[in-house]
Amino acid sequence: MNRTGIVRDERYIEHITDDYHPENPNRLRSIYGMLQGGDMEGFFTEIPPRFATREELEMVHIPSYIDLIASTAGQPARRLDPDTVASPKSYEAACLAVGGVLEAIDEAALQGNLNNAFALVRPPGHHAERNRAMGFCIFNNIAVGAKYAIQTHGLERVLIIDWDVHHGNGTQNTFYEASEVLYFSTHRYGFFYPGTGAPAEMGTGKGEGFTVNVPMLPGCGDAEYGNIFLHVLKPIALSYKPQLILVSAGFDTYYRDPLGGMKMTEKGYARLTNITMDIAQTTCGGKIIIALEGGYDLDGLATSVKAVLQELRGDSVIDIAECEGNERNGYGKVEGQLEKLKSYHKRYWE
Repeated sequence: MNRTGIVRDERYIEHITDDYHPENPNRLRSIYGMLQGGDMEGFFTEIPPRFATREELEMVHIPSYIDLIASTAGQPARRLDPDTVASPKSYEAACLAVGGVLEAIDEAALQGNLNNAFALVRPPGHHAERNRAMGFCIFNNIAVGAKYAIQTHGLERVLIIDWDVHHGNGTQNTFYEASEVLYFSTHRYGFFYPGTGAPAEMGTGKGEGFTVNVPMLPGCGDAEYGNIFLHVLKPIALSYKPQLILVSAGFDTYYRDPLGGMKMTEKGYARLTNITMDIAQTTCGGKIIIALEGGYDLDGLATSVKAVLQELRGDSVIDIAECEGNERNGYGKVEGQLEKLKSYHKRYWE
């Protein structure tokens, strides 16, 4: 069994959006309730979160934007953009979300006290730009985490995997001109929020080739995603040799999610985790930190997070041979896409 950490804190629930907003406190209530089950309680190491410092937030965000979010503390709820709400305790929760990811990186990846960790935090982060909130996101938790690993701990190669149904525009833009981070995203594309993430978006300058976008058509499920991870992510990641893997884990590709339009299942998320763990074991001693992003079917969110956590701790819910068989049978559905992606990236990766 692996030593797997979790970040959870009731203060994340105090970032208030109304119950009709997809990104509402019931998401974490559902996950935290699942963690109290007999097959989950006591199996994970608690990682107490801390507040990210001003200097850490400024690794990604400009001072005036941080000031804007800080000014919402204790004030009546206001909209930061059409989708994103700041309530009286949202600034505190957002700082704690970033700090939770940083503590997970310290404990599981850099100090070696744990094998891996899952930061069960909100608000989510991957849409947040350096100067504005966007798409339910306030601070970019995973981007600050990558910058922290690079600037504070001296890492030179960090892989960010983003399997949310929406493209992580904020994360991509943070590292678009950098080679210290390889950003890999699978996302629904084509008249879908936020409209970024075309395969031709591959980075510029020193970052050219270090952004890998994989647009997915509606209706993709476990086999399609498994094939993308096996035949695109894995060879590129093995060539890149990351020293740390960070995952923006959105569960809005779940087959019942009200926003996603995809067909992923719990076993599909476990399979993506399994492939990611194989990459990590080969390249960086198994160091994986996962941070929660989207996912809006409450029951599916809890059961999918559970499947990922079980995979992380070494208590797998999947039959690898069955997964591989399904992926072989489904290869034809993505073969053309795979060839196109290889043509884009062949000059950068083996």
